[in-house]
Amino acid sequence: MNKQFNIKTVVSVTPFNLTVTFGDDVTMDIDLTAIVAQNNFLSPLNNAALFNKAIVGEHGNDITWGDDLTLSGDNLRAEAVEQCGGISHERIWNWMHRNGLTLDSASKALGISRRMLAYYRNGEKPIPRHIWLACLGWEKCKGEDDRLMRHAA
Repeated sequence: MNKQFNIKTVVSVTPFNLTVTFGDDVTMDIDLTAIVAQNNFLSPLNNAALFNKAIVGEHGNDITWGDDLTLSGDNLRAEAVEQCGGISHERIWNWMHRNGLTLDSASKALGISRRMLAYYRNGEKPIPRHIWLACLGWEKCKGEDDRLMRHAA
């Protein structure tokens, strides 16, 4: 797993709010209010006493509140990035999956190198807003105007 998804420390700040330091020494605040509300399996975290018992999992890949209640480091990092106004690596994964794209075909569609797209997809580099907008534009235009798609490639 990439070090930016490993977790070094976690502190429960207030109910539903964590301060997490990741393996690349970046510290981010994460509000889990919406995630807990949207996922029934996380409902035990509505108990503030339990929520405050958040600890780093055994291998540093997740935060846990017991054996059956964990959140992975990559999902937590993605959520923190999104809450800070950034674009998480998960958006690229989802865009590629939704459109049946490989790394090669996606990089060609965006007009960027395969390596750079891999950096974005793996969370190793932040995704610039113009790249995400290109993903959305490509998705919107695909199938509508083949001439535009051929020109972009």
